[in-house]
Amino acid sequence: MTILVTGANGQLGNEMRIVAQDSNDKYIFTDVNQVEGLETTYLDITDREAILQMVKQNGVNAIVNCAAYTNVDAAESNEALAEKLNADAPENLAMAMKAVGGLLVQISTDYVFGKEPYNVPCRENQQGTPTGVYGLTKLHGEQKIQAVGCDYVIIRTAWLYSEFGKNFCKTMLNLTATKPALKVVFDQVGTPTYALDLAHAIEAVLADYAQPKDGKYDKTGVYHFSNEGVCSWFDFTKMIAEYSGQTSCDVQPCHSDEFPSPVSRPAYSVLDKTKIKETYGVKVPYWTDSLKKCIANLKEK
Repeated sequence: MTILVTGANGQLGNEMRIVAQDSNDKYIFTDVNQVEGLETTYLDITDREAILQMVKQNGVNAIVNCAAYTNVDAAESNEALAEKLNADAPENLAMAMKAVGGLLVQISTDYVFGKEPYNVPCRENQQGTPTGVYGLTKLHGEQKIQAVGCDYVIIRTAWLYSEFGKNFCKTMLNLTATKPALKVVFDQVGTPTYALDLAHAIEAVLADYAQPKDGKYDKTGVYHFSNEGVCSWFDFTKMIAEYSGQTSCDVQPCHSDEFPSPVSRPAYSVLDKTKIKETYGVKVPYWTDSLKKCIANLKEK
């Protein structure tokens, strides 16, 4: 297959580059930003004609959309841009895949939940009740893809981190190494997700899609993927400090209201992964095991 990856210079896009190294498929990595040392084709996913032209010229069979407007706080004052990147652009990609009979793998978020209080893992058919612009625009993106009617796999994920770009893990590695004390919220609960594990799950979806089939892909739908287990941001930070050997920083729990934000974040957004495990045979690592691997990789760098 020929697979086009958008947002290829972000966290997940870089992990998809690693996965592609061992693949027999042809990968085309695209982004609007160029990074020295990374082979990247320019593609603006808000340009519908440019997408369709690239897809047809290169015989693309599947698109993995790793591009998004992900600044949760800034989205509150940039709604039009967030809607364009998180909803209109995925619709463009879906239309391109429908035109050639291909698959769109769309990365969505736990932020589609949050307004309603609950304390059991969220399933795919649970109603989306986003609390802010970011979650709302990502939900709109899901709905627009579904309305187009192409073959699609929407994967909602949460608390993504990796060796690449800016993320909570790398921020806390720096803060626990340089600050004598730190307060981290303990009243927001979810599951960290190592972007490389998500990339392997996407790889499983693509491998399944490549198998011979008659007509429409019967596994089209919404799926959840994060690592296994449950923790707060405070617990996450404690493990980051422990695994990196930064034990001198006094990390203490605090409430969310001690860090005022333009948007209310989900208090509980643990995702139920049963569907993706049963459908694609995906094995999901426990969150602390993956965190150890990521920190070991960062130390090697």
